[in-house]
Amino acid sequence: MPDRLDTTWIVLIGLALATLLLPPLLPRPLLANALVLVLAAIKGRRIALDFLDLRAAPALWRGLVSAWIVILALFAWLASAIVSLI
Repeated sequence: MPDRLDTTWIVLIGLALATLLLPPLLPRPLLANALVLVLAAIKGRRIALDFLDLRAAPALWRGLVSAWIVILALFAWLASAIVSLI
């Protein structure tokens, strides 16, 4: 039975491959950017919870770090949307 870090490592490899393979299949760049950023946010959260050991931290810290990751991804998507509209 693999432990949590091994499972996270395998999931991160799968998400990295999905990040490379899925965007060319999508017809719209904004949708592809959104998908890449969602995958990046999932990877960031998995890294924060398992490799930085925030899974054992208080719920407030987990929530703050997760919110920070989501806000960062939303800001990056907004920046890409503005650039594509210009």
